[in-house]
Amino acid sequence: MSPNVIISVGSFNAALAITLSAFAAHGLQQHLDNHQLQTFKTACEFHLWHGFGITLLGLITPSIRSVSRIAWLMLSGILLFCGSLYVLSTTGLRWMAWITPFGGVAFIAAWIWLSWAALKNN
Repeated sequence: MSPNVIISVGSFNAALAITLSAFAAHGLQQHLDNHQLQTFKTACEFHLWHGFGITLLGLITPSIRSVSRIAWLMLSGILLFCGSLYVLSTTGLRWMAWITPFGGVAFIAAWIWLSWAALKNN
């Protein structure tokens, strides 16, 4: 992915996370119980942070060669971790909880890879 595409993907995900958070605050409170709402909000929080993370990756592209792969890993984390929590909290499909840890591992791996790549390039 080019730096501009990475920044675009990250910014779009940050905007989507904010939109979903507003939807939770104003549209879901009467439809979800407290635990479901908190789960949805957790997904929004992780979604937003990793949207920012992907945007940051696009800004540092020239200094780290593997940044595109790291961005894909973060995007995978958003889809698996946040996506499964969004679906779990709004539908009650409990089996979605089995997907969530794979997204968490993708997030952790992306941040560790970024840390390692930054040190390796110095």
